[in-house]
Amino acid sequence: MNHLNSHPSFRAAGCSLILAVLVASCASGTPGRVPAGAPAAVAPPCCTADVLAAGLGIAERYRVAAITTRRFSHADFWRAVEPSVTSASFRLAPVGASLLGRPIRSVTFGQGATTVLLWSQMHGDESTATMALADIFRFLSEATADPLRERLRRQLTITFIPMLNPDGAEVFQRENAVGIDVNRDARRLATPEARTLKQVQEDLRPQFGFNLHDQNARTRVGGRGVQSAIALLAPAYDRALSYNDVRSRARLVASVLATTFAHEIPGRVAKYDDTFNPRAFGDLMQQWGTSTVLIESGALPDDPQKQRLRALNVAGILAALDAIATGSYAAAAPSGYDSLPFNQGGAFDVLVAGGQLVLPGKPPMPVDIAINYDDAVARTRGRVRDAGDLAGVVAIDTVDASGLFLHPDPSALTTTPAGPMLRLGAVAEFFLRRGSSATSELVRRIGG
Repeated sequence: MNHLNSHPSFRAAGCSLILAVLVASCASGTPGRVPAGAPAAVAPPCCTADVLAAGLGIAERYRVAAITTRRFSHADFWRAVEPSVTSASFRLAPVGASLLGRPIRSVTFGQGATTVLLWSQMHGDESTATMALADIFRFLSEATADPLRERLRRQLTITFIPMLNPDGAEVFQRENAVGIDVNRDARRLATPEARTLKQVQEDLRPQFGFNLHDQNARTRVGGRGVQSAIALLAPAYDRALSYNDVRSRARLVASVLATTFAHEIPGRVAKYDDTFNPRAFGDLMQQWGTSTVLIESGALPDDPQKQRLRALNVAGILAALDAIATGSYAAAAPSGYDSLPFNQGGAFDVLVAGGQLVLPGKPPMPVDIAINYDDAVARTRGRVRDAGDLAGVVAIDTVDASGLFLHPDPSALTTTPAGPMLRLGAVAEFFLRRGSSATSELVRRIGG
């Protein structure tokens, strides 16, 4: 029984009506230059706030309820999407197997002349886009009429490879079963996972590609910016970072994505490092003639399982696919992508600055504390990573402890014959108090 298709029909109809209105209003703009192979009618990228809202509505209505956390197995995923991908809307095919023999499958939708390839979770612990693809499959599998779905079906042939690295996903690690980063195996093709992706690219010769990843949750937008939720990249195909037609098309699609995401997460969209890497799939896909966009999902406050980022991926991917289907990406301004600040790493999760640390039996002393969580996304189990004068250190969150006293919980201390010690790597449990006495007024608890 296909329970994934049992939602109320009025929801799909309402979404279709919204999208039909958006298409009509956007089509009234001034057409951009039509690229080779694009449909004749080209609408400029406009109404992006409404397009994003419609996409987020799709993400909510078609969310696959069987996937609720960012860690799930290969079997869990395919069980959850089976009702969708076995529908008449899709062509499901085995395309390879992992090192440990888990099947790698492609899911194809549409009969259009423009070909698109999307692959996710080539790093086993980067599952946000895989969750989003499950929801997109459910949306595309619907039999009810919908302008967006029909446009994608008519204009595009879309091939998805979800969970390219199922062995890594099984233990939620970046690398495959032999410890190789599949995204750094595009040149040598030593792994079966890399060979599978390369073979699919050679068979399809897709015009557009989407390389779907998750990035470090401690990455910031610019040198001292906020936590980066999404990073985009039109990868370089040579060391000179040149722009040919292939990379230029990718830049315009990335610009559509940047403009779309900015309405929901302003200031949290960055550009990924564009240094050419001759071992990386995104760079070589560009070199092989596929206009490729990298989407990296970082983290957002209060989104421990990346469900908000999952919805943003649904909305962004659908907006980008529609821009390709209509050809409207050609009217995007390159500056939408070019003006993005670069990602910056090296931040701590929390910096407690300006306080006085109180060890039992010792006088208070000025000590800043830097804390990192074991799980930087869920922000669980903080540990002390640095202490001392940390002026100038960058953190995702900063606690101003000026004029206050930092009392470690006993669990944060190591007992020695000479007395307790605070050490790097210790559990970060602190009580921020008004005075040096352990009974003084509590301001807040930090860590945990």
